[in-house]
Amino acid sequence: MSNRTIVLASRNKKKTQEVADLLATIGFTVVPVTDFPDVPEVEEDGDTFATNAAKKATEVALALNQWVIGEDSGLRVDALKGAPGIYSARFAGPGATDELNNAKLISELASVPPEKRGAGYVSSVALSNPAGEIKVAAEGTCRGRILAEASGSGGFGYDPYFLIPEYHRTFGSLSPLVKRKLSHRARAFAQFLPLLQKIAEEF
Repeated sequence: MSNRTIVLASRNKKKTQEVADLLATIGFTVVPVTDFPDVPEVEEDGDTFATNAAKKATEVALALNQWVIGEDSGLRVDALKGAPGIYSARFAGPGATDELNNAKLISELASVPPEKRGAGYVSSVALSNPAGEIKVAAEGTCRGRILAEASGSGGFGYDPYFLIPEYHRTFGSLSPLVKRKLSHRARAFAQFLPLLQKIAEEF
């Protein structure tokens, strides 16, 4: 691998593409962890997004002896006291799909009026060196509101239900270009990329 290549500890193809697009802007190539079938899945048992991101980064870095980015993200809904939070990807239980997670979310918010459906996406990013040491970490958030019905087929996860009020559109219906500027992940990487550039000579 070249010294401008970083492994992303994610098996989510759409998330990998988003991160790859963001890192390409500063000349880095992203390789998904799925290219290394012998690497075991990381158990996301941390109590914060930041803890899980760091755990993904360090465990995969040690397994591969390479620089690795870990990213953990999810949705915190005000009316659900911050749920699904770190359990966003498995809100509907083991083996949950986006469809099942969204169905559970909408069911739990059925009696909540539109003005009380505030929510925020969170993205935590961590970079580990091959020795398993976290060298860079950042976190970004994006506020919105949960709709009762899906709008748009873009993005992934809860995106079709997550309305950005100032745009009157969901992440599922906004163009990838706009999402790349507004999203929690974009905001986390806006902090992360300059820090990465500062230590690029260590690669």
